[in-house]
Amino acid sequence: MGRPSDKVLYDDSKILTLSATEHIRRRPGMYIGRLGNGSSPEDGIYILLKEIIDNSIDEFVMGYGSVISVTIADKTVTVRDYGRGIPQGKLVDCVSEINTGGKFNSDVFQFSVGLNGVGAKAVNALSSYFKASTYRDGECVSAEFAYGKLTEKKKRKNPDNTTGTEIAFTPDSGADLFGDYSFNAEYVEKMIQNYVWLNAGLTIEYNGKKYKSKDGLKDLLDSALGKETPLYQPCHYVSKDKKVEFAFTHVKGMFGEDFFSYANGQYTRDGGTHQSYFKEALAKTIADFYKKNWAPQVVREGIIAAIAVKVQEPRFDSQTKSKLTNTEIRQMITDEVKEAVTDFLLKNPVVKNNLAEKINLTEKMHKEIAEVKKSAKEVSGRIRYNIPSLKDCKYHLNQGAQKIRENEGPKTMIFITEGNSAAGSLTQTRDVYHQAVFALRGKVLNTYGCKKTELYKNAELYNLTSALGIEDSIDNLRYEKIIIATDADVDGMHIQILLLTFFLTFFPDLVTSGRVYILETPLFRVRNKQVTEYCYSEAERDEAAKKISKCEITRFKGLGEISPGEFKDFIGMGMRLNRVELSAISDITDDVAFYMGHNTPERRQFVTENLI
Repeated sequence: MGRPSDKVLYDDSKILTLSATEHIRRRPGMYIGRLGNGSSPEDGIYILLKEIIDNSIDEFVMGYGSVISVTIADKTVTVRDYGRGIPQGKLVDCVSEINTGGKFNSDVFQFSVGLNGVGAKAVNALSSYFKASTYRDGECVSAEFAYGKLTEKKKRKNPDNTTGTEIAFTPDSGADLFGDYSFNAEYVEKMIQNYVWLNAGLTIEYNGKKYKSKDGLKDLLDSALGKETPLYQPCHYVSKDKKVEFAFTHVKGMFGEDFFSYANGQYTRDGGTHQSYFKEALAKTIADFYKKNWAPQVVREGIIAAIAVKVQEPRFDSQTKSKLTNTEIRQMITDEVKEAVTDFLLKNPVVKNNLAEKINLTEKMHKEIAEVKKSAKEVSGRIRYNIPSLKDCKYHLNQGAQKIRENEGPKTMIFITEGNSAAGSLTQTRDVYHQAVFALRGKVLNTYGCKKTELYKNAELYNLTSALGIEDSIDNLRYEKIIIATDADVDGMHIQILLLTFFLTFFPDLVTSGRVYILETPLFRVRNKQVTEYCYSEAERDEAAKKISKCEITRFKGLGEISPGEFKDFIGMGMRLNRVELSAISDITDDVAFYMGHNTPERRQFVTENLI
């Protein structure tokens, strides 16, 4: 406690009222989730792009404009649609005033994502340059802004008499916002591909290349399958009112479930009520059709599916719209799934027989696994919450309906470390409420090609599965993030690959849903008596050495060498995480087979030819 004279004066003069633009610029995370420099598909510059495209998609959904043009030149984005165009008298308000727009009127926009009246305004406020143009009634009205403030407004004739809206913006490269960012063309292409899959008949032109889908979610599933062999051609269904669309098939030899879910054209990475109701209805309908008492997990084992819904008033868990929370859609989804799936199985007797055979074999496998699990528990005397090598945290995902727990669950994470030495440093400095630590004894089993029963015969992998809470279902996952924290050397990277092979083999949806991360830890410490800097690459080390005179440089060989006091920043606010990005298991099936399969001579030849 300081002396009274040391305290900061707190009076009327300290109370601030921020404009909407100032608030967005001071607290961008509330509006776009995160900043970033474009190296991750979840970085803010892609959210800005998405917010603008969403508005054009809303026009298409309402039946106006079947073409959207997107161009990205250097750091400036331009999006042009041919919809109705923003009403010209309200153009400035619609792109700069919070809670202003046509999305609040259900007569004008019935199935919009952007119901909060924030999207375009956030883009405007977070851009050094922003220009909105609206084409209507043979005229074009445009408004230019800098950092959210109006600089110029013009009106001119529009000789080609087209309608629509054009938005051009350059995200702010200031150090407090996006910094030295760049757009990754692959991430943009993936976003656009999702848009056309969800809006059959829509054409999006991106830097001269056209994207279009004929069969919607069926095209999405065909792409996700890649070289995987489906048990049957996907069942694809679109309801008469176009509020529900889904597609699914089962994959031979695949463990787990792989679901893609969308609401009003928005990819809901974290699922939500629509995905849960779809999974529930699908399993129940199939079991009822065959008059079997199959467990839902047995029915869905090896399934790959996509569900898209249109809701007049969607509710999401945050402004980034990654999880739908509407509950009134349950009956709608249940009815459509029951009718469509029953009809599909009745009309396809070969599919009917093959699916029954597949589920019966899966049920037999699950019974074998249950016996192995029971034996493993009896022999070891383990119980779920007393797991060897686990230092657990207080809060978990899906642990109850209490509000405090709902708020705490999304902050949780588990670090999977290499040995007790690294685990010790982590355990001493972690946040005991939200951060758990699981220590491996060394290199884990290569699970490529293993049966699922092997998972429960291997003590270490069984303990890890129990720690994560996913023995029976991935829906019971106990942590928001699964973080692989190994040494930055060859052995550490090998352990990373072995763990990723384990997840991809038995729990692929953990990876495709974006739950798995790699912890980036410093390689070097550069310091003198006054200054200490931690560096994550040789280039950062060399730069720090130039700035710090008479410095001492330490190379960290492993996490265990970093003292708990030093480690604190690396798993706190300054934590660097690399999400394992994978849209579908088919994207990496061949790579896993080559690098982890039983083809040692081929790998040896590859290493010999490519070794530098």
